[in-house]
Amino acid sequence: MLALTRKKGEAIVINNNIELTVLEIKGDQVKIGITAPKEVPIYRKEVYVQIQEANKEAMNTDGLDALKKLLG
Repeated sequence: MLALTRKKGEAIVINNNIELTVLEIKGDQVKIGITAPKEVPIYRKEVYVQIQEANKEAMNTDGLDALKKLLG
């Protein structure tokens, strides 16, 4: 993991097309602005983890049922 220090109004550029800007700092919270191409999905980590778990569950459930139907 790369750890960088930024102040309010400063930014970080990732892969020439994603920019993270520190918008606001209040106590222990930091507000970050993200500028990225529309095709780049951006999720909060807890939402991303939920999506991944739901996808795994759907694959296990649906895939197993479909396989059972094929094998009869």
